[in-house]
Amino acid sequence: MNRRVLTILLLAFVIAGGCAFVVYHLVVNRMSATKAVASTRVVAAATDIKLGAVLNSADLATVEIVGPLPTGAILEKDKGNAIGRGVLEDIYKGEAILDARLAPIGSGGGLAATIPQGMRAAAVRVDDIIGVSGFATPGMRVDVLISGLPPGVNGQAVQAEKGTLVKTLLQDIQVLSAGTDIQKDAEGKAHPVQVVNLLVTPEQAETLSLATSQAKIQLVLRNPLDTKTDPVPGTAMVNLFADQLAVAPRQHVVQKAAKPKAPAPFAIEVINGTKHSEEKFSTPGGQQ
Repeated sequence: MNRRVLTILLLAFVIAGGCAFVVYHLVVNRMSATKAVASTRVVAAATDIKLGAVLNSADLATVEIVGPLPTGAILEKDKGNAIGRGVLEDIYKGEAILDARLAPIGSGGGLAATIPQGMRAAAVRVDDIIGVSGFATPGMRVDVLISGLPPGVNGQAVQAEKGTLVKTLLQDIQVLSAGTDIQKDAEGKAHPVQVVNLLVTPEQAETLSLATSQAKIQLVLRNPLDTKTDPVPGTAMVNLFADQLAVAPRQHVVQKAAKPKAPAPFAIEVINGTKHSEEKFSTPGGQQ
């Protein structure tokens, strides 16, 4: 074997050794970095926790999280941190409990704790058909329609001309609760209810309160992903029958007044000696 071949082999061994050394150090550094990542125990749900529930010690457990903690993670489950606070969203078993998903300390649970800051829960009375129609469940999005006669001095004139009017009052409103339930049942079905609570702004609450006292209200289901609101002009009862009313106008026949008949004449016999004559006269009554 000549010197040239030996040189090539030596260089190949040197290069291979250098590559192996670099790979070895990279693997060791990566393993060291992994071992250096700290883990932290945080409070988590020991079972599925429903919206509106108040946390107690039986609902809570701890889990270990490696790496950075989620924002708002709770480290201690003592009262004030987690125990005694209302749940604003459904939390599932094993999930870390975050401060943003719990009601403020002292606000308790139930419906009031689920109302966001600056919003209001407005109660709307519904009939049996709307209450059990399958969509009056918490979390659904609805439009609010009103129907009736506009009040005021001209109310009777509007009724005679157009009949009942309907208008879209509010759009993309969240159903906060149905009756006393603030969450769906196991099958997601609606319960028979007479009152539905809607999540509205204070201005919308005023409008809705006025409408409930003066008009009939109906809820219309919409897609939760469809958040676009469009101006809706409304319609009137007369518009539903517009095709039936669009007929040719009647032709009015003008009848000429009949001419009054001439009064019937009457006769007077005139006797002059031996001569007899008859004179005829006419009077308005035509009587003799």
